[in-house]
Amino acid sequence: MFHQIEAPIGGSLLLSFLVAALPLVAVLVLLGVMRRPAWQASLAGIAAALLLATLVWRMPLRLAVDSLAAGAVFALWPVMWIVFNALILYNITVVSGRFAAFREWMLDNLPNDGRVVLIVIGFAFGCLLEGISGFGTPVAITSALLISLGFAPLDALAFTLIFNTAPVAFGALGSPITTLGAVTQLSDVKLGAMIGRQVPFIAMLLPFYATYLYGGWRGIRGVWPVLLVAGGSFALAQFVSSNWLGYALTDVLASMASLVATLLFLKVWRTPFDPAFALDLPPRSTEDARVPALYGWLPWLVLSGVVIVWIHFGWSALGQQRIEWPGLHRAVFITTYQRPYDAVWMFQPLATGTAILAATILVALLIRLAAGQFVGAVRDAARQVRLPALTTMLIVGLAYLVNYSGMAFTLGLGVASADVAFPLLSAFLGWLAVFLSGSDTSGNALFGNLQVVAAHKLGLDPLLMAASNSSGGVMGKMISPQNICTGTSITGMAGQEGRVLARTFRHSVILTLVLGVLVVIQQHLLPAPDRPASRKRHRRRWRRAARPDRSPPHERARAYRA
Repeated sequence: MFHQIEAPIGGSLLLSFLVAALPLVAVLVLLGVMRRPAWQASLAGIAAALLLATLVWRMPLRLAVDSLAAGAVFALWPVMWIVFNALILYNITVVSGRFAAFREWMLDNLPNDGRVVLIVIGFAFGCLLEGISGFGTPVAITSALLISLGFAPLDALAFTLIFNTAPVAFGALGSPITTLGAVTQLSDVKLGAMIGRQVPFIAMLLPFYATYLYGGWRGIRGVWPVLLVAGGSFALAQFVSSNWLGYALTDVLASMASLVATLLFLKVWRTPFDPAFALDLPPRSTEDARVPALYGWLPWLVLSGVVIVWIHFGWSALGQQRIEWPGLHRAVFITTYQRPYDAVWMFQPLATGTAILAATILVALLIRLAAGQFVGAVRDAARQVRLPALTTMLIVGLAYLVNYSGMAFTLGLGVASADVAFPLLSAFLGWLAVFLSGSDTSGNALFGNLQVVAAHKLGLDPLLMAASNSSGGVMGKMISPQNICTGTSITGMAGQEGRVLARTFRHSVILTLVLGVLVVIQQHLLPAPDRPASRKRHRRRWRRAARPDRSPPHERARAYRA
């Protein structure tokens, strides 16, 4: 059994942390600075991680290759299976005229104002798609819709990625929270409630933040009531649902509330016309009139209904198989957690991607789509998904290699050793995990328990720190190569992932810092009844464990736990 080494560089956690970060730095530099395609940046990251894992962290080459393969397979199923079927549905809406009808409905019912369109489509509608399917689907579909309404491809994709943050903590029907509860042994209900006291602040801020980026203070002054209604209704519904109704449908309910409230508000409030924000709309063709505008909603309503019913009745679990990865399962010992590392692939034939496929087939039957058109939509989706699939296999394979080699835990322990600054940096652990994996669910599986270990060590609230992992992860979604590549494949920007990352990276860091400040406030200024009673008592235990040998932080943590 391979035992992970937490500080392989001379026993120094700081030096080991810096070396462990090199593969991630390579990906970011190649993407954001050198503007290389995402698959090339991911491949370079794998090369660097493979060398470090085998030569520095002393991981056997066979286990390193096995971890890469396990990550690549997980990327194909269920992640890209979801994206592939969502792209089939998108192509069907295009070929059948439903996408054009949906666009026409928006043109008829929304003012010619890019700020309002951005909020209704990018924020409210995009969040609804994220709450149902996730894994890059809303990025692809929403950015395509914004482009059809007159936005430049880079602007459409960048804003869609920025908006694809507020709902990610609850994800596709609450799966990130369920995973977080499982790995931390904390109540998933309490975790959902705590996250529901964090991300609504981000949801409230996002419409104002994005509108400022789009049009400055002038842009906000003209439509601030719309921004308040959209963000406020989302935040309120998210808070109420996660704390009193249950977290599974939190983002579906919140996005529906935001969408309905904003559209109703626009019926009674007249947006002041500002030519600076008028969209340069493409001319309407006679083809656009072949389907009534209201019918453009049909595919998305069917998708929402089918997926919600599918998950509610637990059909995803029917026929699932628990496959232990040969040669990797329990062949690695996690030194940080003092237990073997499982490598299990849960193969679900009826996973969420299959639910989307069922919804797609139902839509095709309802609109009486010709068989040839359906086959064409599948063929186009296969072409569109090729490059995102390759990129996702590489980046998730990199994440698995970093995890199983121990580099991820070296990074996590480095952040956890920040002591009093940990509440501020806690969100960045989730941010890092989601950047690596592209999924808040996977990010919670990676660092969720590490947050709890660090919280006990420092006398902090473990529930709050675990929740901040998921909440912080939402900010990493906008810079994840997996999501960026899925969006570029639809918007005609394939190979330009670096331009997109350059647009979103600083906003990702800024919003994560905002969340970190909120976590600090919640920890120190808003104490919960069940929070550890005496921080000083925990700190005394920590210092006492460190006195005998002045050991490094990761060993002090082990002594504290003992």
